[in-house]
Amino acid sequence: MQKLIQRLANLSAIGMFLILAMGALVTKADAGRGCGDEWPLCHGKFVPAHTISSFIEYSHRLVVGIVTLILIATFFLVFRYVKRKDAKFFISGTVFMTLVQAAMGAMAVVWPQSSLVLALHFGLSLLAFAFSLLLALVFTPWGQFQRDTVIRSSFKAIVWITTIYSYVVVYLGAFVRHTVSSGGCSGWPLCNGEVIPELSGATGIVFTHRIAALLLFVCILFLYLQAKRYYPSSDKLRFGSKWALILVSLQVISGAVVTWSMGNEVAYLFTGMVHAVIVSCMFGFLCYLCVLTLYDRKA
Repeated sequence: MQKLIQRLANLSAIGMFLILAMGALVTKADAGRGCGDEWPLCHGKFVPAHTISSFIEYSHRLVVGIVTLILIATFFLVFRYVKRKDAKFFISGTVFMTLVQAAMGAMAVVWPQSSLVLALHFGLSLLAFAFSLLLALVFTPWGQFQRDTVIRSSFKAIVWITTIYSYVVVYLGAFVRHTVSSGGCSGWPLCNGEVIPELSGATGIVFTHRIAALLLFVCILFLYLQAKRYYPSSDKLRFGSKWALILVSLQVISGAVVTWSMGNEVAYLFTGMVHAVIVSCMFGFLCYLCVLTLYDRKA
């Protein structure tokens, strides 16, 4: 039974990852209205006509439906056969966030919403993925969160502040996509050829996201340096911090590539998806660090 639960937990994490990537594609391809204003049907049909936008949107809906069924089965088995309280918390968080973001997605189709609300849709999917990832890790050696050493209070604070701030940066990125503001800054690293451009409209939105992403890189770099200073190379805190730094570096690079790919529709869609995937993995590692800080040996 434990092996079955582990497989379902892994499928849940993979499914949530696919939902994130496909959600980013829906936004980038402007396919959110690919099924009109109907839900769960698409243009009044269970199997819609195969236009590109309807295919993208309906495929996303289909994957969400399948993953939700997997989550329900995982939820039942975890509460029935798994004794660890953290596993029950992680699956509960995954199911709750998935249902909320699915409901928001349905409402966004039937009742068009503001960009502020639509951007939150990606943020909820990100939290659902983080919970599902932590659940999958519970059944691996990396899920043994208990420690024999004390974690410095200052390091705990850095981890949690950085993680919360990273969520804000991700939200800003989603807001850029939903307001179709990506073209506000042409060129990288300069914005429209200027170090500090005129901060209005789309330019102001994109430039704010760029500055926020730069500050996030600095925060994670500092986090890694602190982990390297106080914890051995074999420590999970150092491992997680290192990968968070690698991924935030890739995030910055992929953000630049997204800007450079404007004008090529296929490349722009692909790089935008890659950018969203990298950010999701980075946030997952930061959440893993947060959980580790809750299990240290008390002084």
